[in-house]
Amino acid sequence: MGNSWATFGRDLHLDLTGPGGLRAALLRALRDAVRSGRLAPGTRLPSSRSLAADLGIARNTVADAYAELVAEGWLSARQGSGTRVAARVLPRATPAARRTPGPAGHADRPRFDLTPGTPDVSAFPRTAWLAAARRALTAAPSEAFGYGTARGRPELRTVLADYLARARGVRADPDRIVICAGFMQGLALLSRALGTGQLAVESYGLDFHRAVITRAGLGTVPLTVDERGARTEELAGLDGVRAALLTPAHQFPTGVPLHPDRRAAAVNWARSTGGFILEDDYDGEFRYDRQPVGALQGLDADHVVYLGTASKSLAPALRLSWMVLPDRLVDPVLALKGTGEWQSGTLDQLTLAEFLSSGAYDRHLRGMRLRYRRRRDQLVAALADHAPQVHVSGIAAGLHAVLELPPGTEQSIVQGARWQGLALEGLRRFHDPAAPPASRDALVVAYGTPPDHSFTHALDALLRALPPGEPGE
Repeated sequence: MGNSWATFGRDLHLDLTGPGGLRAALLRALRDAVRSGRLAPGTRLPSSRSLAADLGIARNTVADAYAELVAEGWLSARQGSGTRVAARVLPRATPAARRTPGPAGHADRPRFDLTPGTPDVSAFPRTAWLAAARRALTAAPSEAFGYGTARGRPELRTVLADYLARARGVRADPDRIVICAGFMQGLALLSRALGTGQLAVESYGLDFHRAVITRAGLGTVPLTVDERGARTEELAGLDGVRAALLTPAHQFPTGVPLHPDRRAAAVNWARSTGGFILEDDYDGEFRYDRQPVGALQGLDADHVVYLGTASKSLAPALRLSWMVLPDRLVDPVLALKGTGEWQSGTLDQLTLAEFLSSGAYDRHLRGMRLRYRRRRDQLVAALADHAPQVHVSGIAAGLHAVLELPPGTEQSIVQGARWQGLALEGLRRFHDPAAPPASRDALVVAYGTPPDHSFTHALDALLRALPPGEPGE
């Protein structure tokens, strides 16, 4: 069989319309594509033979058009490099189109970032992940390259069940695990599955979590958070509450673990009412001074939904999370997820399964714990030396610390940090507006976010933004 046009080189869409014949139309279409920016400087064009076959015209017509555009300066041609769009000076942006500089002449994007929510993505284990991907692809059955199912790949669910039982004390069965494209998807599915009513949330938390819940048709009601975590005893006095969203291992953002009495109170409420606890175990694997607090789900697998994610342990870009569901929620959640919800990529699921089963995940976590603990200790030591009046809390686990501030100073310090090129969040940023007014002024400092090479500089910028302490304080 002769060469088919479909096997030739690069694709290029051109609309050959207008007066003057094919050659004139081709010249006009190419000039317009370059002038409009659709073909950027340096873009390699198809060979004259390939483009002629695609357009159904004579090769000489294309070759002549290329030669003319080279002579005019639109294209360039070099032996061995093919025909490309010529480099040219782009028009300067008008003053109105230029970006307005940020504080002190800085661009809008800060130089340093200590805002919570993202791990050190520069530490993603690229080599080990690539090796796991190769092994997973080699072993993958052909059917794994299809569309997949709402439940997720059985290889990943099986390995997760073993890992979560071993490392987090979760009572997991592969058939009760559902793989999601991130924590937000899992929360949205659960909120929809619960139907009408209200869902209790912690008075300090993420506003977009509350937004996901309300978009699903549920109301939210805040539970007070203090030095022992969420006051789960308040659940007994709330009417119409179907479930409670909690961060028991490491309350976000205050950093305190849920007190054992309050863990028991939450489970007892769920048992007595038939409700559910939604356990967000977002960074439960990162504990530094003693063994991690076990998952709340281990106390009652029939009333606690366990939600975990790879976003903090590996990288948010993977879009991989998981839910361990009570039996009575499995079918409702799968029915919702099977109606057009985004699915996590099968290849990433297979790779994570291999990454877990090979032990690479445990090795990566141990290395990251050591790295984050060093940063935490560096932060605490620097504050003790340069700002001894600032009390640090929430540091036994996780990727952030809370720095207590004098009353009324939080906003000015956050603003001052921006002038240092440092992105920071104050504690009030996470306060639920429906809760009683917040009385604490504090910073939520994510020491886990910056890459290693910039952490010291970010820490210096933080110390410059804090009020100076007096010796002996």
